[in-house]
Amino acid sequence: MKMVTRSTTVLCVRREDHVVMAGDGQVSLGETVVKSSARKVRLIGKRQDVLAGFAGSTADALTLLEKFEQTLEKYSNNLARAAVELAKDWRTDRALRRLEALLIVADKEKTLLLSGTGDVVEPDDGVIAIGSGGNYALAAARALMRHSELELTDLARSAMKIAAEICVFTNENLVIETI
Repeated sequence: MKMVTRSTTVLCVRREDHVVMAGDGQVSLGETVVKSSARKVRLIGKRQDVLAGFAGSTADALTLLEKFEQTLEKYSNNLARAAVELAKDWRTDRALRRLEALLIVADKEKTLLLSGTGDVVEPDDGVIAIGSGGNYALAAARALMRHSELELTDLARSAMKIAAEICVFTNENLVIETI
C-alpha cells in the first residue's frame, strides 16, 4: 500500500497593498502526523518583499520555490513576468514538469497561484488558498472579508483556525508573514 503524504494549508489575503500569507505546520504521512511545525510560507527576493507559500511534495515545492526566486531576480522583481516564465518552464522542462506542488506568490500589487499545468491565476477578490485545507480556509476568509472589519492578520489567523477545525490535515501551528 502506498503511503500518501497529506499536508499544508496556505492562505493569502489582500486589501489594497497590504498582504498576509498564513501556512499551517502539519505534515501527515498516512494517518500519522509526522511534523507539526513545518514552515510553508516565506519572504523571498533580494528585498524580502515577496511572499511565497507552497503545497505538495516538499522537495518539489522547495525546488520550485528556489527556481521562482532565481526567475524573480532575473526579471528584476517583476512578479507577473517571473510567474509566467516559471509556469512555462515548469510545464515544458523535462525535469520540472514532474514536480508536484502548487505555489502562491504575492507582492504589494499582485497575488498569483502557479501550477505545473501552466496556470498563473490572479484571484478576483484578493483571497486564495491551496493545500488539503485550502478550500476551507478560502471559504472562511471570503466570509470574514465580506462580513467583518478584522485586521488582515487576525482575519487570516481566524480563517486558518476554522480550516484546522474542519480539515484533519491542518493544524493551528501557523506561520504568518506580511508585506
